[in-house]
Amino acid sequence: MSELWYTEKQTENFGITMKIKRTLHTEQTEFQHLEMVETEEFGNMLFLDGMVMTSEKDEFVYHEMAAHVPLFTHPNPENILVVGGGDGGVIREVLKHPSVKKATLVDIDGKVIEYSKKYLPEIAGKLEDPRVEVKVGDGFLHIAESENEYDVIIVDSTEPVGPAVNLFTKGFYAGISKALKEDGIFVAQSDNPWFTPDLIRNVQRDVREIFPITNLYICNIPTYPSGMWAFTIGSKKYDPLQAADERFHEIDTKYYTKELHKAAFVLPKFVKDLTK
Repeated sequence: MSELWYTEKQTENFGITMKIKRTLHTEQTEFQHLEMVETEEFGNMLFLDGMVMTSEKDEFVYHEMAAHVPLFTHPNPENILVVGGGDGGVIREVLKHPSVKKATLVDIDGKVIEYSKKYLPEIAGKLEDPRVEVKVGDGFLHIAESENEYDVIIVDSTEPVGPAVNLFTKGFYAGISKALKEDGIFVAQSDNPWFTPDLIRNVQRDVREIFPITNLYICNIPTYPSGMWAFTIGSKKYDPLQAADERFHEIDTKYYTKELHKAAFVLPKFVKDLTK
């Protein structure tokens, strides 16, 4: 029997290849090409437009680092918005914080939500929680229509192609600032320093012009391009590096820790240089 392998072409000259057991679902949605496959190494995995979005084996890294850094930085995060993130992983982590009263998910592609519930139940299982409101719609427009509403906004987007292009613009970050309360915080995934350094430079520059406290932090995700992944955090008031010890409480995590919260901001020099 011949083996079946899937390659994500991460650049013109580099890719990541994985052996797959079977294809669970494939569909051209209104917005992107969706594939759900079962892999030998990483379990069930979601691809959008040929790019790895999440997998059962390593998903916890991205979702924990996207959610817990801003939520432990803010002293009382109650109203949270997740833009994108239809797989539900960030929502799952957000709900681990007892202060959260409401978490809103806005994803443009309802098919991502539908098939994540079906094939990634450990990730999407909290989308039915009574504190969660799920909206299928344009996150860019939702932000534009919101004002002084959210304590924390987390932008869990795909790479800046297709429906996510507008989520990497200065105008979007300005809209986020307006949608946040006066002491609000936002985090956005910012791709990786090895293959997209210009993207990180641009995001850091644009966010710095809007938010008085702007930082970059990193984590390790083996299925994402280069394995090193970056997040940009913009805060109106609270410095993630000055988060008081009493803000940290025990939650169930596999990657994030109180110590890692600050350690993630210690950057290799070539990455630090991208924030200047």
